[in-house]
Amino acid sequence: MTTISDMLAQNARLYPDEIALIELKPSQKLRKAITWKQFDERANRIANALMDKGIGRDDKIIHWMMNSINWLEAYFGIIRTGAWAVPLNFRFTSRDLKYCADIAEAKAMILGEEFTERVEAVRSQLSTIQHYILAGYNPPGNMDGLEDIIGSSLPSPTGVGLSVEGACGLYFTSGTTGDPKPILLTHKNMVCAAIIEEVHHCQSRKDNFVLLPPLYHTGAKMHWFGSLLIGGKTTILTEINPKNIFEAVQKEKGTIVWLLVPWVHDILMAMDNGELRKEDYDLNCWRLMHIGAQPVPPSLVQRWKKYFPSMQYDTNYGLGEASGPGCVHLGTENERKVGAIGKAGFSWEVRIVKDSGKDVAQGEVGELIVKGCGVMKGYYKNPYKTAETIRDGWLYTGDMARMDDEGFIYLVDRKKDTIITGGENIYPAEVEETLHRHPKIYDVAVIGIPDERLGEIALAIIDSKPGETLTEAEVIAFCEQNLAKYNRPRRIMFDKVPRNPTGKIEKPKLRQKFGAQ
Repeated sequence: MTTISDMLAQNARLYPDEIALIELKPSQKLRKAITWKQFDERANRIANALMDKGIGRDDKIIHWMMNSINWLEAYFGIIRTGAWAVPLNFRFTSRDLKYCADIAEAKAMILGEEFTERVEAVRSQLSTIQHYILAGYNPPGNMDGLEDIIGSSLPSPTGVGLSVEGACGLYFTSGTTGDPKPILLTHKNMVCAAIIEEVHHCQSRKDNFVLLPPLYHTGAKMHWFGSLLIGGKTTILTEINPKNIFEAVQKEKGTIVWLLVPWVHDILMAMDNGELRKEDYDLNCWRLMHIGAQPVPPSLVQRWKKYFPSMQYDTNYGLGEASGPGCVHLGTENERKVGAIGKAGFSWEVRIVKDSGKDVAQGEVGELIVKGCGVMKGYYKNPYKTAETIRDGWLYTGDMARMDDEGFIYLVDRKKDTIITGGENIYPAEVEETLHRHPKIYDVAVIGIPDERLGEIALAIIDSKPGETLTEAEVIAFCEQNLAKYNRPRRIMFDKVPRNPTGKIEKPKLRQKFGAQ
């Protein structure tokens, strides 16, 4: 089996002068592009420069940058030394940085200028980091410049042999359920993700994948790996709003766009209120809208299809512990099953089980577990948590799901988010989906809060659409018409719903704010 580093080198040999990556920064009218040969050589230069600094096999390199061509160049440069790339969430605080650096025992850091203040705030406490490399030119005296080391290093391969079974990436979870957990992935995991992505999206070298979600997230990068596998073009859009998305698709002839749920909401709202007109853009090249990273309300897809009836829709399910997306896949041929996340993805096995580990009956809710070549090596330095999560090769996802009579899987909610009220289970995602159908609601989150009599009750935090006035009485009336009595939120609050960069609701923040346990 090859490695993803080999894939890049192969593309440089086969398509040296073809464009590999385009970076767009609309506010600065910036368009940057590099060929496969340039991409490969710059990654080699970074790798050689790191090795000159003593970086080698199994060292850990913090990789803290915003989406850019530099991000991918640095990523491949790191893994070509035999070291592990440790990409960090761009929303992490200085405290998060120290936490991750301590666990990884990081030896070096490549960072964007956006993160210098956060780094300097704890730099004296980062005892293991010996080298700091700043993206761009003119770094401060206590850092090297990425372009400087690229310019002074050789473009030839490092000669470091990479084993497909060897580790290459340490990914920290988003921390939506506590401190970020370190997920250790191998070259084999990465290659499997690339193959699965290409198969699921039927990608060809004619495609131009428009990349929007953050690259530190396994989902975004693994989706891009499909383009890497076949030598396809990718456009990295660094500033995301409805107008910029449409302009990027039109100008670069994007064919596949992966959107998060909040961005789909924003596009639809802009089109509904006339701020954005489909007729003003040539979007005929856009063949596939892929959406994921969280449960997708069917009502959202139905609204999208009214504007784009001939565009293909697809979704899938994955998690960092499974090397990103693809464990479960819907497929464009199954659009009639909107609301489902699909069936077992290419090369994956799936089951839905009880707490005992035995399969549930068809239609019953249980925990979704998956098995395949993307299952992580484990949680780094945490054998207990690894053994708890991976049992007999099966990855226990912590997500509750059910399967219909055709074998399609529907996510119900996170196991730990389930609300038990008077002995009945409330799955917040189902309540959220129902409330999303209200014409005045823009976003919603449902959490459990303590109740002396029932144990827990459901609290709905609602963000109404701009310009709309929504009352508690209206919400209660809507719930009475659309939800079983036990499933209805007992309390309603109006507030913004915090989401992380991949669109997931940050429920710990809501529990802290509203007094939930």
